[in-house]
Amino acid sequence: MLNETWKHLKSGTDIRGVALEGVEGQHVDLGLDTVSAIGKAFAVWLTNKTGKSADSLTVSIGRDSRLSGPAIMQTLEDALVNSGINVINCSLASTPAMFMTTVDLGCDGAIQITASHHPWNRNGLKFFLPEGGLESSDIGEILELAQDGKELPKACGKVTNTNYMDMYAARLRKMIEDGVGIKGTPLDGFHIVVDAGNGAGGFYEEKVLRPLGANTDGSQFLEPDGHFPNHIPNPENKEAMESACAAVKKAKADLGIIFDTDVDRAGCVDEHGKEINRNRLIALASVIALEGNEGGTIVTDSITSSGLKTFIEKDLHGKHLRFKRGYRNVINESLRLNKEGINSPLAIETSGHAALRENYFLDDGAYLVTKIVIKAARLAKEGKKLEDLISTLAEPKESVELRFNITEHDFKEFGQNLLSNLETYSKENGWDLATDSHEGVRVAFGKGDGEGWFLLRLSVHDPVMPLNIESDTEGGCKAIAKKLAKFLDNKSGIDVSSLNSFLA
Repeated sequence: MLNETWKHLKSGTDIRGVALEGVEGQHVDLGLDTVSAIGKAFAVWLTNKTGKSADSLTVSIGRDSRLSGPAIMQTLEDALVNSGINVINCSLASTPAMFMTTVDLGCDGAIQITASHHPWNRNGLKFFLPEGGLESSDIGEILELAQDGKELPKACGKVTNTNYMDMYAARLRKMIEDGVGIKGTPLDGFHIVVDAGNGAGGFYEEKVLRPLGANTDGSQFLEPDGHFPNHIPNPENKEAMESACAAVKKAKADLGIIFDTDVDRAGCVDEHGKEINRNRLIALASVIALEGNEGGTIVTDSITSSGLKTFIEKDLHGKHLRFKRGYRNVINESLRLNKEGINSPLAIETSGHAALRENYFLDDGAYLVTKIVIKAARLAKEGKKLEDLISTLAEPKESVELRFNITEHDFKEFGQNLLSNLETYSKENGWDLATDSHEGVRVAFGKGDGEGWFLLRLSVHDPVMPLNIESDTEGGCKAIAKKLAKFLDNKSGIDVSSLNSFLA
C-alpha cells in the first residue's frame, strides 16, 4: 500500500508533483531524491515486466521546456544507468515522440518529463512501453517499489544522445507530402500560424511546416521557456486560445495551430479567427477518421454536446459513444471495441487528447493537426475550407462548467451515494435520464424547460464533483441549474457555493 506521501504523486496514469519552490503554499514533493528512487524503481519494474536483464534493456528519456526538466532528466539518467540500463537521451521532445522511440529506435521503454499544462513549478513523468502508455495500476506498482527503496544491483549502462525530434518531424513531413500528393513543397502558398506557448511544440513550425513551403509568418511563442511568460500552453485555456485566434486574424492566415506544453494535445483556428476546439475539433477529427471507416464508432468523453452526437450519427452516418472522462479511458474503450470486432477509428476527449487507430492509438497533437493540414490543403484545391466540413454542427448557445468540492473524508463513497440519490430524484420528477451515459448522471430538458442538459459526475482522482450544463437557448443554463439546485439544497458534505454564485 502506498503511504500518503507517495500516493499524492500518483495522477491517474502519470506521476506529478511540485518540482520547484516559488509558489506560496506549495512545497517540493517531486525532488531529485524522489525522482532518483522512481527511476530505480522503474528499472526494477521493467526487468520484471519484460523478463530481460537490465543490460539488455534500452530506455529513452525526453522532456518538455519546464525549468526543472534538465535536472530531473540528469537524475533519471543516472538512476537508470547505475541500474545497468542503457539510456537514449532525446533532450527536448514531445510526449508522443517519446512513445515513437519504442517504434523507431526499438526502445524497451520511454519516459517523458512533463506536467502537461500545469504551472511552471510542477513537473511529472509519463511512461511508455512498445504496446502503449502505462496504466494506473502500473504507476501504482512503480511508486510502491520506489517507496520501498527497491533497486537493481549497481551496474553501468551506456548513454547515447540523439535528436530524435528530427526523425519524428521527417515522418510528419512525409505524411503531408503523401497526403497532399506533392513532393518537396506541398504547402507552398499556404499560410499557417503556430502558437507553441513556449512549450515543446515549436519544432512543428521549424521542422515540419517551413521545410514544406508553408508561410508561417505570425507564428508565436515558439522558443522553449519554462516560465511560460506569454500564456498557459493549453488549448483549453481561454486566454491561450484567444491569443492564437488573434494571431491568425492579425497574420490573415489560412489556419492556426495551438499546442499544449508536451504536444499530446492541440487545437486549431480557422481563417476567420474562430477556434476549432472541443466539440468543433471532435467533429472535424471525426470527419477525417470516418473517411474509409463508414459507420465507425467515435469514442468521446462524457461531456460532449448533443449537437455533436447528431452530427456524427446523422450527418456523418457514424456512431457516437460517450464514455468516461480521462484520455486513457476513451482510448481503452476504443481499443476494447476494436478487439471485439467493432470498427472504432478514433478516441478523443474534449480536452484535445485525440488518438487515431492508424497511429497506435497514441494521443498525439502533432499527428492530429498534420491530418488536419493535409485535409485543409486538399480542400483548398477544390476552393473549400475546413469550416465547410463542420458547418452543420449544431452548437449550444450557452455552456458552463462548475466544480463542487466534497468535504467528506471518503469522497468516493459520498459522491457515488449522491449520484444514486440524484438518479432516483430525476426519475421521481419525470426528468429525461440519458441511457447512453457511462459516468455520473446526465439529464436532458426540452423546449421551455431549459432546452439542454446537465451532467454531474465524480472526479476519478480528486474530491470534486464537476457539473457541466449546456443549453440551446439564452438563459437555459440557469434554468437547468435551478432545477439541480433544489436537489442539492442543504446537502451536507459538498460545497456548492459555485452554483449559488452562478445563479446569483
